[in-house]
Amino acid sequence: MTLMPFVLLLVGAMLAYAVNHRAAASLRSGGARLHSSPQYHGLFAALTVLTSALVLALVWLALDGAIIDHLIRRSLPPLGEDATAPGAVDLVMAEIHSLARGQTFGTPEPWKQQAADRLTAFRTGSAVALLASLTCLSIGVLTLRRRRFTPELRARQGSERLTHAVMFACCAVALLTTAGIVAALLFETAKFLQKVPLSEFLFGLNWEPQIPIREDQVAASGAFGWTPVLVGTLVVTVVALVVAVPTGLFAAIYLNEFAHRRFKRVAKPVLEVLAGVPTVVYGFFAILVISPAMRRLGDALGLDVAPNSALAAGLVMGVMLIPFITSFADDALSAVPQALRDGALALGSTRAETMLKVLFPAALPGIVGGVLLAVSRAIGETMIVVMAAGLIARLTLNPLDSVTTVTVQIVTLLIGDTAFDNPKTLAAFALGTMLFLVTLMINILAIRVVQKYRETYD
Repeated sequence: MTLMPFVLLLVGAMLAYAVNHRAAASLRSGGARLHSSPQYHGLFAALTVLTSALVLALVWLALDGAIIDHLIRRSLPPLGEDATAPGAVDLVMAEIHSLARGQTFGTPEPWKQQAADRLTAFRTGSAVALLASLTCLSIGVLTLRRRRFTPELRARQGSERLTHAVMFACCAVALLTTAGIVAALLFETAKFLQKVPLSEFLFGLNWEPQIPIREDQVAASGAFGWTPVLVGTLVVTVVALVVAVPTGLFAAIYLNEFAHRRFKRVAKPVLEVLAGVPTVVYGFFAILVISPAMRRLGDALGLDVAPNSALAAGLVMGVMLIPFITSFADDALSAVPQALRDGALALGSTRAETMLKVLFPAALPGIVGGVLLAVSRAIGETMIVVMAAGLIARLTLNPLDSVTTVTVQIVTLLIGDTAFDNPKTLAAFALGTMLFLVTLMINILAIRVVQKYRETYD
C-alpha cells in the first residue's frame, strides 16, 4: 500500500500531460497562435498535479504514524502501577506494533491483540483515505488547469518556476538534513560533556565505557578517553591507504596510458564489480584467510601476532578501497585534454615522463577526490574491523595488535538496554561528533589541494 500513492501520482501526472498537450496541439493545428509549445503546456499541467499531490502525500505519510499511535494510546486500558515506570507505555506500543506485523511471541493478552487489530484497521483506512484524497486532488487540479488553459498561457515560464521550486526544495531537504544531523550530534554531545569532563574525553588514555546500569550491579566505574579509539582508527586507516593508494594509482595509470583497449574494457568493469562486494564478505575473507596466514607468518618470523589485528583489517580494507581509487584516478586522467599529451610527446617526452610530469599533476584534483573518498570509506568502515581487528581499545601503534575504531565503538555503545541518558550511550554521540570533525578537516585539506593545482592547470 505504501507504493500505491506514488504510482497514483505518476498516473495523474501522465494523464495531465496528455490532456493539456492534446488540447494545445488541437489549438495550434486549428490555426491558433500559442505562447508556448504544446509540450510545455503538458509539462506545466503534469508538474502542477505532481507537486500538489506529492506535497499532500508527504505530509500525510509524515503525520499518519503519529496520529494513529496517539489514537491507539488513548484507547489502551489503564496499565496500573506499570504505567508509572519509565517507557512502560512505549514498551506496550512496541508489542502492539509487533502483533500488528504478525510477530507473536507466546499468547498475547486479549486487549493487546484488540489494540493490534485496531492499529491494522487504522492503517488500512488511512491508506484508503490517502488514495481517495490524492485521486480527488489530482482530478481537481487537472480540471482547474484545463479550465485555465488559453493560447496566451505562459506555460514555459510556469513549468520553469515549478521546476525551480522542486530543485530548491530538494536542496533545502539536503541542507536541513545535514543541519539536523549536526544539531542532534551537538545536542547529545553537550549532554555527554555534562557527565564526563571534556579534558578526560579528549586526552584520556583509557576507553572502558562499561559502567553500572543498576545500583546493585558490579561494574567498572567507566573511562571515556577517546585517544585509544582514535589511534586504532588511524592505524587501520593508514594500513589500508598504504595498500590501496599506490596499487590503485598504478593500476589507473596502467589502464589509462599503457594497457591495450581490449584489456581495459575487461579490467575496469571487473574492478567496479569488486567495489560492490559487501563488506561482510571482506570480513569473512579476513578472518578465514588473512588472519591465519599472518599468524603462521608471524610464528615463522618469531613475531607475536594477535588473532585479531589492525594489519589484517587494514590489508583487507585496502583491497576493498582499490577499485574506488582506480576508478576515480582513471576518470581524472581521461579528462585531461589530449593537447597536453600531444604537446609533451611532441617535445620529446617519453610516455612515462608525460604521465609523471604532465598528466598526473593535471589530474591531481580528481585523484585527490578519489583518495578522499577512500579515506572517508576507511574511517567509516565497521564490519571488517569488527570481524578482523577486534573490539578492545588499546593505545598502540603496533599493527600486529588488536585495536578498535570509532565506528565500531559507536555500534557497540548503542546496542543493549542502556538508558538513553546514560554516559555509555551518550558517548556514542560524542564519538560521532569527533568523527564528523575529523572528516571535515580532511575535506578542508583536500579542497585546499584541489584549488591550488586547479588554478595551475586550468
